Amino acid sequence: MSQSIPMRQLKVGQRARIVSVSAGGELGRRIRDMGLVAGAELEIMGRAPLQDPVALRLKGFTLSLRNNEADYITVEAV
Repeated sequence: MSQSIPMRQLKVGQRARIVSVSAGGELGRRIRDMGLVAGAELEIMGRAPLQDPVALRLKGFTLSLRNNEADYITVEAV
């Protein structure tokens, strides 16, 4: 089994599967509403010049996520 890491540590082009989302309340709901739920696979598409935000591909669409939001998401590389 692959080691779980924070999503922020993924490199551009790397694919991963979400293990857990630890955010609660409104932020947790927003993250899950975007499709970022346990079991979902994603790929890091790019990062802004200052590394924030990160663009990721998930279920056929691209979304942008701030690093402070990504810190609540634990993934394992696939």
